[in-house]
Amino acid sequence: MRVGAFLLSAQFPGQGHAEALDRTLQAATAAERAGLDAVWLAEHHFVPYGVCPDAATLAALLLGRTRRIGVGTAVSVLPVRHPVALGEQAALLHLTSGGRFTLGVGRGGPWIDLEVFGTGLAAYEEGFPERLDLLLRWLRGSRVGGSGPQFTFPEVPVVPRAAEPARVPELAGWLGVDQAGGPQFSFPRQRQDTSAAAPSAGPPVVVACTSPNGVRTAAERGLPMLLGMHSGDEDKQEMLGLYRTAWRAAGRGEEQLARVEREHVAAGVVQVDDRAAAARARLLRSMPAFFEHGLGAHRTVDGRERRMRDPHAYTELLCDLHAVGTPRQCADRLLATAERTGIRRFALLAEGSGDRAATLHNIARLGAEVLPQLG
Repeated sequence: MRVGAFLLSAQFPGQGHAEALDRTLQAATAAERAGLDAVWLAEHHFVPYGVCPDAATLAALLLGRTRRIGVGTAVSVLPVRHPVALGEQAALLHLTSGGRFTLGVGRGGPWIDLEVFGTGLAAYEEGFPERLDLLLRWLRGSRVGGSGPQFTFPEVPVVPRAAEPARVPELAGWLGVDQAGGPQFSFPRQRQDTSAAAPSAGPPVVVACTSPNGVRTAAERGLPMLLGMHSGDEDKQEMLGLYRTAWRAAGRGEEQLARVEREHVAAGVVQVDDRAAAARARLLRSMPAFFEHGLGAHRTVDGRERRMRDPHAYTELLCDLHAVGTPRQCADRLLATAERTGIRRFALLAEGSGDRAATLHNIARLGAEVLPQLG
């Protein structure tokens, strides 16, 4: 099982933007110290729900501050980004990090972002598949042109090319230190043979899926899914069933399906305490006000009415669904989801307290007391 931290860069009531971002930076380095597999970075615009507007930019900073842990976007919102520009960023991070970067992409919502960035509602409602296909061609090819309704341009070279033989950066040379006497770094922790001749298919790509259409989009392109925090085990099983049906309908093989299914990611919440009631109470003190403050700030692009979840009831739901409780209860919750769904890769929101020190303590306990019980 691979367990990572999901970092929203959430601005809780009474906090400043710099405070929220600093908590994210500290949490990411704490996650590496704790032995977590990855950190996953959210991206939002114009709302305190998350004050990071560009997850790939923040990923670049964290890849530079860490040495082992994977860093992924959860997600980069494709309807407000040019796929080629995002592909260039992803290739750059992939090649310079020794393969530690994962690109998560999603549709986002029908928010005012679409008007501000000039892409329009159609980019959200119909344009995601074309954008995703152009992004994938950029990450996997050497020359790419555009011929769709959203993007038409002549063929151009892909620079830097993500799908070329990957090399591990020689940091000693960069830093001007002697290999024998310089600092020791660990690269990378998984995924590839790092010899000069090892082929690279570019950065891994995952797709946030919240609807049957999203599931089909991911399956038809052979990409793993990122499933949201609101999904319980039964919801996950339903999405996985839809995924397998769409996969087979696209004529894809069973051996490849088994490999890709190992890469699905389930988002969730984690709060570790000596008593289950204390873990739950900690989140119920902080998260309802955060949800009301953050989610309530979203504006739709066309003024359509939107329903907001009851903040307290939503927090209760998350506590029921996810790893909230004692270390043993947290481990049992993750193991139960893995057994019921087959998903063994998790991105867990660890900052639900809203407090930096408490977040770092929560991550440390996740690494020291929960991970060893997962086997």
